[in-house]
Amino acid sequence: MRTLVTDIGELVTNDPARPGLLGTVADAAFLIDDGRVAWVGSSADRNLGDQSNPDLGPADQIVSARGAAVIPGFVDSHNHLLFAGERSAEFAARMAGESYSAGGIATTVAATRAASDAELEANLRALLAQALHSGTTTVEIKSGYGLTVADELRALRIAARHTSETTLMAAHVLPPEYRDNPDAYVDLVIEEMIPAVAAQSLARWVDVFCEEGAFTEAQTERIVTAAGAAGLLTRIHANQLTAGGALRLAARLGCASADHATFASAEDLRALAAAGTVATLLPAIEFSTRQPYPDARRYYAAGVDVAIASDTNPGSGFSNSIPFSIALAVRDMRFTVEQAIHAATAGGAKALRRTDVGGIFPGQRADFSILDAPGYRYLAYRPGVAQIARVYRGGEQVAENPAPYYFDRTADRRDRTDHAPQNHEETR
Repeated sequence: MRTLVTDIGELVTNDPARPGLLGTVADAAFLIDDGRVAWVGSSADRNLGDQSNPDLGPADQIVSARGAAVIPGFVDSHNHLLFAGERSAEFAARMAGESYSAGGIATTVAATRAASDAELEANLRALLAQALHSGTTTVEIKSGYGLTVADELRALRIAARHTSETTLMAAHVLPPEYRDNPDAYVDLVIEEMIPAVAAQSLARWVDVFCEEGAFTEAQTERIVTAAGAAGLLTRIHANQLTAGGALRLAARLGCASADHATFASAEDLRALAAAGTVATLLPAIEFSTRQPYPDARRYYAAGVDVAIASDTNPGSGFSNSIPFSIALAVRDMRFTVEQAIHAATAGGAKALRRTDVGGIFPGQRADFSILDAPGYRYLAYRPGVAQIARVYRGGEQVAENPAPYYFDRTADRRDRTDHAPQNHEETR
């Protein structure tokens, strides 16, 4: 199946071969062949394809963006979506002045252990559907609310039915039964959980919360080293609540990403840049916990690769909207709009060590969103407004939102295979 997406007012490609951070193309079109992008060019050439590659052939169907912007699907590289229960009272208390600590996770652990598989999966499906309608087409899912061998494995089995980016995060907090013997729990993670996950191919990643009240640097190093030896990729929750050595540890151990990275010294940033470890910043968490927002300008100036993720979880930040995170990143973390869009797409892909998502250029999986806006800047310009009109994964439409203010700048209104409103009156 070949699909031509055309009449694009502004296309964000993230193609490193094109000028600018986002590699934008005006009045653009692209051809999808068997779920992957095969050609990118001008709408004026929409019936011609790539003249240097006539094997592409004509399109089987045409989708018109009707003058709207098109962006790559968001790659949300940090999520705690597999849980039961809720912690709205904790949020309200925090807003009233109480401080956040890692200990609140125990509330969710108790609820998750008590939940059935069906209940956990139903909650996961609902959260994934919300994220999809917000433009997220690739999502990472962590365990970490079971903290027993059986509960961690069942969480990963459920998550693996919905994504290939599953993460064992048994080292989230100490379970109550190991509170007085933390090293014994670390032994359990290393000697039983990691081997079982590797043998059953239940996870691609291992993550550790390296923080006061969670796991020490020495414990984190033991777990990360064991994970690497088992063939699993690694990442660390680093420097979320306090300034410590976790960012430098992530760099030294060759972790793909160091997530949160709220408190980062110049030395930390130099280490991340030298190691090629992505700093995954989580704007919605700083919003929800009232932690200080890190200044993204420092990270970019140091040459650090940066990702933006939602970190959806029931305690420290219960928003799975990447557009919301982008708006916060621009307003409060001093990202440029271009940096924020790039970090939420190509940056997330790099944090997951993926080369097939995060962009719209030949070879990429055709994951993209048509906006209800003429340009990508509207994602930060109109915060809180639903601006994802349609979402595609692998070239297939997978979500559609009603558009209260639809941009249609296409003079040519020939019949096309799409579901966009035919005129402005339909959306008023």
